Amino acid sequence: MEKEKEQERKKKKKKPWMRRRHRAVRDIAYAALYGYTKRRYGIEIDRFAGQGERAYLILMNHQTAFDQFFVGMTFKGPVYYVASEDLFSNGWISSLLRWLVAPIPIKKQTSDISAVLNCVKVAKEGGTIAIAPEGNRTYSGRTGYMNPAIAALAKLIKLPIAFLRIEGGYGVHPRWSDKVRKGHMRCYVSRVMEPEEFKGLSKQELLEVIERELYVDEGVADAEFDSDARAEYLERAMYVCPWCGLTEFESRGEYIECKKCRRRIEYGKDKRLKGQGFDFPFEFVTGWYAYQEDFVRRLELSDWLDAPMYRDRVSLWEVIVYKRKRRLRRECELRLYGDRLEIDELRLPFSEITGISVLGRNKLNVYHGGGLWQFKGGKRFNALKYVNMYYHSKNKGRGEDNGEFLGL
Repeated sequence: MEKEKEQERKKKKKKPWMRRRHRAVRDIAYAALYGYTKRRYGIEIDRFAGQGERAYLILMNHQTAFDQFFVGMTFKGPVYYVASEDLFSNGWISSLLRWLVAPIPIKKQTSDISAVLNCVKVAKEGGTIAIAPEGNRTYSGRTGYMNPAIAALAKLIKLPIAFLRIEGGYGVHPRWSDKVRKGHMRCYVSRVMEPEEFKGLSKQELLEVIERELYVDEGVADAEFDSDARAEYLERAMYVCPWCGLTEFESRGEYIECKKCRRRIEYGKDKRLKGQGFDFPFEFVTGWYAYQEDFVRRLELSDWLDAPMYRDRVSLWEVIVYKRKRRLRRECELRLYGDRLEIDELRLPFSEITGISVLGRNKLNVYHGGGLWQFKGGKRFNALKYVNMYYHSKNKGRGEDNGEFLGL
C-alpha cells in the first residue's frame, strides 16, 4: 500500500502544469471576448510586438475585475495567472477553470510556499506567468502596497519581466462600483527588464523598480467617465468623514452622504468630488482615501474595547480551501472592536487571527485557527474597515504605532 502511494505521489510530481489545450482555450477566449471587451471598457490594447517565443514574468497594476482578460489580449499564447484561493473554492466551477487555464493558486495574506514552487515549475516548463504585486484591486485609483516578496520571486524564477500598465481602469470601473462607465482605458507593456539587468540588484532595489514602473495615480481630472450611478457604493471604500470621524455613508446616483452629519458629496464625471453647499477638503477619492488611512493610523483602539465601532448583518461561510464553500449561518451580526471580532456569541481576538482580506468588492475573509471564514454582507457592506483595523492593531502590537501597511 505504501509503495503504491509513493508511486502516486511521484506520478503527480511529474505531471506537467502546461497543456496544449491552454493555448486553444486562450485563442477561443480571445476571439470571443476581444470585441466585447473593447466596447464595454473602451480599452485600447497595445499588443506586445516584441514578445517573440519567449516566456515572461508579467507584473501588472490592478484596476478592474477584467484585468486578466486585458493581459490575455496583450500577449499571445497562454498566460498562467497567480490567483486568490477564493477562485479555487467554488466546487465544479473551480475544477473547470483549473482544466481550462490552470491558474496558480495563492493564499492571500499568508506566506504561501506552494505558490512559489508552482511559479518555479511553470517557469521551468517555459510558461508565461502574470502577477499583480498589489494582490488587490485599488480602492482609491492609486497603485497600492506591494509585497516585497515579489522581488525575491522575480530573482528566483529568472524570467524577463514585462511591466504591464493599465491606465484609466479606475475611471471606467472603480472597485467599489457595480457599474462600468463610458470612458477610455489603455493597456500596454511599458518596459521589459532582462534577467541580466536585475541580477546584480538587491531585492530592495528591484522592488523599487517594480513599484516605480507600475505606479499609476488616477487622482487627476484627465478624462470624463459617464454614468448615472457614479457614486453608488463608494461606501464600500469610505468610512471616515472629515467632520465626524468613524461613520457610515449611503450613496445614490451621483451622490454619497454621511449618515451622521448629512453632508452630501457629488462624484463628478471627471472623478472630482464636490460638496453640496460646503467645501469638501479633497478633490479626488485618492486624497480622501489617504486621509482615511492616516486617520486609522492615529486611532486609539483602546477606546473601542467595550463598545463596537461597527455592527453589520452578514452571512457566514466556511471556505474549504481549494474545494468548496459551506454556509454556516444565513444571517448573523458581525461586530468590530479595537482588539477583536465578534460573530453573535462567538469571540475572535485579533491575536488568534492570522490574516484578514477583502475579496472582490466587499467579501471579507478571516483566517483563524487553521480555518477560513468568509463573510458576505449586503450591497453597502464595507469589508475594508475590518481589514484596516486588524492590521492597525497588528502594527501597534509590533510597536509600529504609525505602521504604513493596513492590509491593502
